[in-house]
Amino acid sequence: MNLWWWILGAAAIAYVTKFAGYLVPAAWLESPWVLRLSSTVTVGLLAALVMTNTFASGAAVVLDARVVALAAAAVALVLRAPFLLVVVLGAAAAALTRLLA
Repeated sequence: MNLWWWILGAAAIAYVTKFAGYLVPAAWLESPWVLRLSSTVTVGLLAALVMTNTFASGAAVVLDARVVALAAAAVALVLRAPFLLVVVLGAAAAALTRLLA
């Protein structure tokens, strides 16, 4: 039963946080520094998620097929490949790396 209190507490915090967003005046959200900050934070969070999912395995840092997949996807993005092709190339690179390892 203790776990359910944590789940309900987390849900309540998420609800209050979302509701508080409606109480912020629109003028605050339209200021240039808020727009710049929000775009920067978004990019930083996405980069942190990608790096964590690529290099972390529990508490250890690992170099495996995910790194090769990320590198292949990065090359495809630099070459301006369509997003679906980027995903397919990343998956194929990971599969090939796992097959050869």
